[in-house]
Amino acid sequence: MLKGIPKIISPELLKVLCEMGHSDRIVIADGNFPAESMGKDAKVIRMDGHGIPEILDAILQLFPLDSYVEKPFNLMQVMPGDDVETPIWEVYGQIEEKYEPRGREAIGQIERFAFYEEAKKAYAIIATGETALYANIMLQKGVVTD
Repeated sequence: MLKGIPKIISPELLKVLCEMGHSDRIVIADGNFPAESMGKDAKVIRMDGHGIPEILDAILQLFPLDSYVEKPFNLMQVMPGDDVETPIWEVYGQIEEKYEPRGREAIGQIERFAFYEEAKKAYAIIATGETALYANIMLQKGVVTD
């Protein structure tokens, strides 16, 4: 065990977060996301018993967002015609604001199929048990300065 590491961060996830370099991306995927097929070239970390908000909060305690890009925190955009509410995005915004100096200005959206294509290039994908729809997040790692 280590001090100062959120308990939800497994040794496997901690190792992956440490291995990632500047501009590498990690996807925190909801339970419907095809993590294994999208992550054929990535490290897939199973966290099926957890929701995304608790994982996001723990990761952002350790993981700087990329300050060299406008939107280092991206959500999967709702498809036109889908009648889906996304209240979990408000929760994400509240979590992100605790750790990101730019606040919600750093949060963007990527069209669903473009999100899948970008996810295929991610360093890692965390497969969660999150049941909210359109709950997927892609984070781009920044530089640790302190």
